[in-house]
Amino acid sequence: MKKIALLILMMVCAVSMKAQTDDGLESIIYANIQDANKLTKAYMNPAMKGLIYGMNSGWYHTAQAHKTFGFDFSFGLNASMVPSKDELFRFADLGLSSSTTSTSLTGATVAGSNTLEAPVTVSAVIEGQNVSKTFLMPAGVKEDLPLNAVPTPSVQFTLGLPKQFDVMVRLVPEVGSDDVKGNLFGIGLKKEITSLFGPIEKLPLHISLLGAYTNMDVNYNIQNDSSIPGANQVATFNLSSYTVQAIASINFPIINFYGGIGYGAGTSDLKMLGTYVLEYNTGFPAPNDTVEKTVTDPINLDFEVSGVRATLGTRLSLGFFKIFADYTFQEYNTLSAGIAFSFR
Repeated sequence: MKKIALLILMMVCAVSMKAQTDDGLESIIYANIQDANKLTKAYMNPAMKGLIYGMNSGWYHTAQAHKTFGFDFSFGLNASMVPSKDELFRFADLGLSSSTTSTSLTGATVAGSNTLEAPVTVSAVIEGQNVSKTFLMPAGVKEDLPLNAVPTPSVQFTLGLPKQFDVMVRLVPEVGSDDVKGNLFGIGLKKEITSLFGPIEKLPLHISLLGAYTNMDVNYNIQNDSSIPGANQVATFNLSSYTVQAIASINFPIINFYGGIGYGAGTSDLKMLGTYVLEYNTGFPAPNDTVEKTVTDPINLDFEVSGVRATLGTRLSLGFFKIFADYTFQEYNTLSAGIAFSFR
């Protein structure tokens, strides 16, 4: 389970790792605070949204409830596909100040091409001097992501309770390394209501209601690898998501078909904390060619998604061993697949 958790942390921090070059995500803070936050939000938006959509997926592979104290372990992967419109952003749409300009019309988001690095020039007045700094916006990681999808692994334990209730738990205690630490907690509840529909109870059809909630925290110490001097440099990430769905399945001995319709939403925040000593160019000869400015806690962003969702899937049953896959239609369509060991 810890290895799965580390995969999640690697996904969250992959973009931050790109920032450890002089021209990377970290360099965006050379812009004034407002512009730096706008540029960072435009770049990170697909990753933040994809993680929320992914965390709300893969909670079920049947509508049938376990018998009391029946249980299953499932291991899955959700891939939330980024629409092509979110691979790029337009500088003109960000409302940047006149002190932050680019010769490019568009820049890559994290889900964009790894060949697109848009130049940005920042001008400012520091200690009474007109100064400037030019950096490259980071390229995307599209070519490194199969299906250009944001991956979210999941490990889940489901326990059957009386009255045809199932409780689902996703739990990862704090894991990681000295530089990256994170934890995840998710809980869901499923209630089978097939008996409310009278005669269909005799059919292999099952109907349930489901609700689930997930919270994830990640702390990434960027101090050791930072290209910008400073102190206490940390990036933090928090995600909370929830979904409510009505689900149904047709269960046969070997194969079943399942689906659901409902609503999913979530929020996430991304912060870059600590102090950063920024060096700008004055245009004068050395030793007066640069001037420094210190900024503190420069990035503080919030992301939010919500919308309806519909899922269709199938599961193959080989005794207690199950293989399942489904597809969810939503803003970031999500493909989920996995295996389960189920004991009723």
